[in-house]
Amino acid sequence: MTQYHGKCENLHGHTYKLQVTVKGTLNEEDLVLDFIVLKNIVKEKVLNKLDHTNLNDRFTQPSTENILIWIWNEIKDELKGPNYELYELKLWETPTSFATYRED
Repeated sequence: MTQYHGKCENLHGHTYKLQVTVKGTLNEEDLVLDFIVLKNIVKEKVLNKLDHTNLNDRFTQPSTENILIWIWNEIKDELKGPNYELYELKLWETPTSFATYRED
């Protein structure tokens, strides 16, 4: 990270964990959104683009917060249906360090 001074300014990696929260009402199948559909959207729009890449090549400042905003913009249109919408994202860098993003 170019404007951060500390251990994380050096090239390093993470095994991120992403939580996607969708809100809405139940459909005729008593689901808000099928998890398979959600997983496919995240895989296509996020994982296929970021997994095993150098985040410095995509982001000027690859902070967890900036990555979350990028993910939000990548999936928000796909997760806007007749009965549901994207509500919140949470991204963990470590088991105890995470950031949360949502648009109110």
